Amino acid sequence: MEKNVLYEVTAGVAYLTLNRPHVLNAFNEQMHNDLYEAFERAGSDRQVRAIVLRGNGKGFSAGADLSMIDKDQLATFDHGEHLRHTYNRVLLRMAEIEQPIIAAMHGATVGAGLSLALACDFRLAAESSVFSLAFVNIGLVPDAGSSYFLPRIVGLSKALELAVTGRKIGSDEAEQIGLVNRVVADEALAGEVEAFAKKLAHMPTQAIGLMKRTMYASFENDLHTVLENEVRTQSLAGKTADHLEGVQAFYEKRRPQFTGQ
Repeated sequence: MEKNVLYEVTAGVAYLTLNRPHVLNAFNEQMHNDLYEAFERAGSDRQVRAIVLRGNGKGFSAGADLSMIDKDQLATFDHGEHLRHTYNRVLLRMAEIEQPIIAAMHGATVGAGLSLALACDFRLAAESSVFSLAFVNIGLVPDAGSSYFLPRIVGLSKALELAVTGRKIGSDEAEQIGLVNRVVADEALAGEVEAFAKKLAHMPTQAIGLMKRTMYASFENDLHTVLENEVRTQSLAGKTADHLEGVQAFYEKRRPQFTGQ
């Protein structure tokens, strides 16, 4: 049986492909397990220097597959408990990974599918992309980390608007409010993502990982703590082979050849 998440590595980039196209890559239990395993595999592989998360078929992801809940058990189904062993463990693993993670979005990115994209470090979207934090439409609250990431990315007021209304927005508005980093033509998305991922894969991976930790932690810490975090991470970065290579390349007036070490 084909996995719900496909995994391949090319030129230092791990491509994780959500693979339930018949239901717009909606998440069932097996997809959660496969995605966790894929991030675990990529994050532990020193040869992987960047990660791309994308969707197979007509869209990125429609979020949760509601058909997995038996209608007769809907009244007793605990959505919160379900989160703990599905989305939450995936998101926490993503947060630990030092490699940069890119979400490549096309078609619909909805509900928890959008939450997952928000947890990535960068988001590139095709012009035809449509986004919606659609939880309110079925009487639920945003989950899978969107309550954490969305206000930090677009600001509190805009995040609350998108959550309360559940309205769909197109790629232009998504770029305007900072929800995505870049919008490209549909036919150019794969090439743009590949080029960006390969560029990141040739950068000092450990330094990028330290940047991620320091910046994400800055929202919960005061200035003194952030400054101390910078002291700690700069000490670590200064001991890497990539730092030494970068300085040597500067003196020799050449392009540095970073190895991620």
